[in-house]
Amino acid sequence: MIYGITLILLSIIAVPSLILAKKPNAKELLAKVEPYQGWIGLVFCFWGVWGIISAILNLGWLTTAPVWWITLLAGSVVEAGLGFMLGFALMNKLFLGSNPAAKEKAANLREKIAPKQGKLGVLGIIVGCWMIVASFLFTI
Repeated sequence: MIYGITLILLSIIAVPSLILAKKPNAKELLAKVEPYQGWIGLVFCFWGVWGIISAILNLGWLTTAPVWWITLLAGSVVEAGLGFMLGFALMNKLFLGSNPAAKEKAANLREKIAPKQGKLGVLGIIVGCWMIVASFLFTI
């Protein structure tokens, strides 16, 4: 359930244009979160990767709770992807600080995946809601 709630919150941060179209007063709240967006993305990227590792380590759940295992894996992949997209600038600064060639390659990668951030954010909201429902339906 925690994965679902955090995935929904992360998706809301990742899709500000969708939120602003529905609620114009949300702009101030999103502006307050913007300076911390890199750190939020970095933390959620690692948390999503940990969820993927956790799903792989618990492959035995495929026989006892396959729907929950697939839900956990899908949510973790979306969370890692959104976290990467939101925390990209900070990761670039921290990990590729002095290598200009690596920075250029990373910038090209970011340009390719940036248009997909909105779609992934909407998918994150859907998967997050499903994770909350599935946590009640398919507990282990």
